[in-house]
This record gives sequence, C-alpha cells and structure tokens, in this order.
Amino acid sequence: MPERMLQFVRLPQQTPDKRDPALRRTDFREIYDHFQPERASAQASRCSQCGVPFCQVHCPLHNNIPDWLKLTAEGRLEEAYEIASATNNFPEICGRICPQDRLCEGNCVIERGYDSVTIGAVERFITDTAFARGWVRPLRPRLENGLSVGVIGAGPAGLAAAEQLRRLGYAVHVYDRYDRVGGLLIYGIPDFKLEKHIVLRRRLLLEEAGVCFHCGVEIGADESLAELRARHDAVLIATGVYRAREIGGPGVGLRGIVQALDYLTASNRRGLGETVAAFASGELDAAGRDVVVIGGGDTAMDCVRTAIRQGAASVRCLYRRDRANMPGSLREVKNAEEEGVEFVWLSAPEAFLGDDRVAAVRAMRMRLGLPDASGRQAAEPIERSHFTMPADLVIKALGFDPEDLPTAFTEPDLKVSRWGTLKIDRRSFMTSLPGVFAAGDIVRGASLVVWAIRDGRDAAAQMHAWMRQNAAVAIAAE
Repeated sequence: MPERMLQFVRLPQQTPDKRDPALRRTDFREIYDHFQPERASAQASRCSQCGVPFCQVHCPLHNNIPDWLKLTAEGRLEEAYEIASATNNFPEICGRICPQDRLCEGNCVIERGYDSVTIGAVERFITDTAFARGWVRPLRPRLENGLSVGVIGAGPAGLAAAEQLRRLGYAVHVYDRYDRVGGLLIYGIPDFKLEKHIVLRRRLLLEEAGVCFHCGVEIGADESLAELRARHDAVLIATGVYRAREIGGPGVGLRGIVQALDYLTASNRRGLGETVAAFASGELDAAGRDVVVIGGGDTAMDCVRTAIRQGAASVRCLYRRDRANMPGSLREVKNAEEEGVEFVWLSAPEAFLGDDRVAAVRAMRMRLGLPDASGRQAAEPIERSHFTMPADLVIKALGFDPEDLPTAFTEPDLKVSRWGTLKIDRRSFMTSLPGVFAAGDIVRGASLVVWAIRDGRDAAAQMHAWMRQNAAVAIAAE
C-alpha cells in the first residue's frame, strides 16, 4: 500500500469550501465550490483501505469506493472515473445529492474520532474532471440484437435501466409524461443541490448512444400499456411515486396551504425560464411571506431552502420528532440553519387559522414514546402545550404515495401491494403481466435516487435474461 494512504491520522477532514450563507441565499447556484486537485488528492489519501469497506457495503450500488479513492490519491483520475462509473450510471448526480452522511460516509470506519473520508465530494471531483477532460463518451453497443424495450418513466430508475439495456444492444424507447427527461431530478430537486445542466448533459449522452425519448406522452392517456406491450419485446414501469400524502385538521382547505411538489416544480420551472401561472400570481411564491414547512425529510429541506432564496420573511420547519430522529440528511439541516431556517422540533400542526387564506398554524408540542412498527420512537402529543406561529404560506412535505396504476393504465390484472406499489417477483422484477417489469419508487415506495439507480440496473439485467431466454425458445420452436 502506498505511503500516501492512511493519512487520516495526519490530515483533518476537509470538504470543498461552501459559499457564504449571505451570498448563497440570494441565488440557486450550487453551494459548494470545486475541489482543487491537490486538496481532493489529499482528502482521498485519508482512506484507511480497510479490509472490510463498510462505505462500500452501505452504498446501495456497492460502489468500489476504496479503489477510486486510492486512484485519486495517486493522481490517476481517468482510471478513478472508470471505476466509479462501472457500478453507477450517474456518479456526478450521486456525488451531489446522495445523503452520504447516512450511507457511505456515515459508515466509514475512521469516522469516530477522526471524521470520515469526504467520499461524496471526491466522487463529484472525479466525475466533474472526467467531463471537463472529455473522458465521458456515449456508449456504443457491440452489436444490435434486434429486440426493443419500452421504458415508462424518465427518472433515475428508468434512465439507469435504459442505459444498461442500450449497452446490451436493445432498441430502447423511453416514454415520459413530462416535457423534459429526468423526473424529480429536474422538477423536484432545486438547483442549489443539482444544477439542471448536469441532468441535461446525461440526456444528450443517452440520445447519442441511441436511446429514443418520447416526452409529453402519458401512458394510459395518450397510449395504452397494451399498445406498448405489442410494440416492444419487454416493458419496464419506472414511473416513481407522485401522489402527495395529505394532512387533516381544521382549516386544511384554506388558500395558501400547498403541496411540496407543486411548490418545488413551480420554482424549478421558473428557473428553467418558463412562465408559471401559479408562481406569477403569487400562490406559489414565498417572497415576503411567513413560511411554515411541515415535514422532516429531504423534500422538506428542499422546500425550506427554496423559500429562503425566494425572499421569505421567515421560514420555519415543523417536525414532530427531534433532530436525531428526522429522516432527512443532517447535513442538509445544517445548511438550512446556516441560511436562516428555524427548526421547530417535537411539534405537530393541529389546525390552520385564517378566514379565506391561512394566516397562522396552531401546533402542539410532542414527546417521543415507545418505538412504533418501523422501530422509530412514536411521537406523542403533550397535553395543553398548544402554541401558534404566523404563516401565510404552508407547504406540506409529508411524503408521496403511488397513483392507482391499474386504473391509470387500464390494466386490472396489474397487481399492487397493500401499500399501492406495484407487486413484482423480487428475483425477476416482473409484475403480474408477462414481459412487464417494474423498478424504483413505484416498487419500493418513495426512496433515494441511489436506490432507484440500483433498481434500474438490476431490473435491466433481469429483463435481458428473460428476453434472451424467450428468444432462445422462439428459435428452438422454429
């Protein structure tokens, strides 16, 4: 092992410099500056090259993290990119938006006492360097196999599967109801975490590789699932989950109480240069308003930080558990606090006050009790602990559920689980319809982008095995 590794005993953890909060709250640019090559190499050298790399074990894609850290420390960046992209279709995206503090970095063996290796920042550095130096090129299948695949949904699961299948020589057609490729990568995640040109660059690479995109096509309305099944040798459903969870209580129907995805989509569309009616009218604009965001996940963090950048008078995040038990990234919480967001922990809304439009939220204090069915401590209300906070814009960020796909696709034989997600054979990824597969959030429920990529890759491998077997059976029957 070269002497340049194991430097965690000598070098402290350093991330790329963050822009000053007073500056970054005025725009939607990414908050981190680029790593300088010397600093990236030094930080990569902090890796202990341990025998059992828990960073790799706890990465959903099982990326070969110690290998590309070592190559980065040695200045062999092109090889590092080859290793990073071998297991991850979109390393430049994961390096920006993965909650590394809960996955790879949070399980680094040197984390206790010395702070973990800055894995996400180094991954971003490697891939940004690869794009800048022209090392990233469109894939070229060795030969066309004469079979075609239809992919419903141009989010991370669908795009990962499309790339894997195109690599194997399939004619791949991706159908999406939106006018741009990327799904929540485009419409849900703000630019300060993922600038949109990063996603659009990947679309161009896939198109150059021969993937055909059909945007603005809603399966079940513009075309039926039956038509896709007749047109293609196999179909993958990777639509994600978009139906927002609701909240009850008096006053919940007042104007000014909006869904997180509606709010983020309007902001992202405006950032893409579109005129959004609900934004132009002020319904989805936080400028000058007292904003309360309900929820504690990554979507809630995106909402509070977006509201800050829109010029809100105040921004509060109301969450029923404490900081240690929130599902979102603690790194995002820190970024939000730096930018001026106030977190109201152990609190839950009880009612929304106002005449025609919401003017305040009445909430009550909570305490953590015994673990619930998920293993997390249940939040219990504290009697006579009510309090009121001003709010003329309330954003509900409570998570997402699947739509009724059997009805939407007019396929009553498409079976779903009791949670409304598509039911699949866990080994083959096939649904109850022969030749129709499913992957991503529509199967596992709302989850991380990195899990969607993993599912898309695994589903593509199973689709390939099924189509190859079917082709062999057809040839044998002739």
